[in-house]
Amino acid sequence: MKTIKTLLAATALAGVAGAASAQEMTMKFGHVGAPGSLFEASVNHFAECVNGAMPDKVQVQTFGSSQLGNDKEMLQKLKLGQMDFSLPSSIMSSVDDSFGIFEMPYIITSRDHMRRVQDEMMDTFQQAANDNGYHIVGLAENGFRHITNNVRPINVPSDLEGVKLRTPNGVWRLRMFQEYGANPTPMAFSDVFTALQTGVIDGQENPYAQIASAKFQEVQEYLSITGHVYTPAYILASKSKFDGLPDDVKAGLTDCANQTQDFTYEKAAELETELLKEIEDAGVEVNTADKAAFIEASKPVYDAFAAEVDGAQEMIDTVLGLGDSG
Repeated sequence: MKTIKTLLAATALAGVAGAASAQEMTMKFGHVGAPGSLFEASVNHFAECVNGAMPDKVQVQTFGSSQLGNDKEMLQKLKLGQMDFSLPSSIMSSVDDSFGIFEMPYIITSRDHMRRVQDEMMDTFQQAANDNGYHIVGLAENGFRHITNNVRPINVPSDLEGVKLRTPNGVWRLRMFQEYGANPTPMAFSDVFTALQTGVIDGQENPYAQIASAKFQEVQEYLSITGHVYTPAYILASKSKFDGLPDDVKAGLTDCANQTQDFTYEKAAELETELLKEIEDAGVEVNTADKAAFIEASKPVYDAFAAEVDGAQEMIDTVLGLGDSG
């Protein structure tokens, strides 16, 4: 009889332990960033924050370097429930037109400006994400983008004439570089190094953190500091999956996303100085482009966005009004 009671007690304890372990969710976070990238640092910070804050409830696992697919594939996997978070950036303009506002050249002038835009307009972007089946847990960044290539230094837009330039998949980035005279080619980030190395493309445009971590300085001769676009990154989840989480888990994830944004902005500012030197030290010739000439050449892109996207002119006016000189 004592043996039976012992067995029953052990079974009950095993059941309790099983229920406890069942409560811990393993959540997969995929991104395209290479080791040493700002994306990797941001995602790791988020994971460490969540795992530390909710050790018995959530375990976030990270998968960089496009291990779970390129940005487009990961957006699909979020909806299919095959992963839990991704960190898209420019590709969000292909999810909903409203994210195209961040594709407008030189519209965001600083991280403080971006915070003001976020405070004023986050409901607009969250609604756009929700309408397409996603939830923005928080914002990080990709950063201020610059041009590298193997043809010539880029000082003014006409220097881009005929340059085969990789861009992310987004209609407005294509339109912008077509307007500047380049030959833009959308391509997954994971394919860019080989395409540069083999001459399939002449150049690409990215923040220093992506350029350096992906080793583009090994296969590029020129870096032109254009700062033509600032791209936020989005800690993104499936709306249905996020909505189904317990309230305390949702709150914990959101809090860690907010902490990660603070970390990301600080880290990004540090990297801008460190990584420019790293790229220069690799033998890349660096020049500062004529920003005024690029701004002048960008007007048709704004006009097209305002004409083709409902509410775009109001968004443009709002963002510009929140600018550092606004």
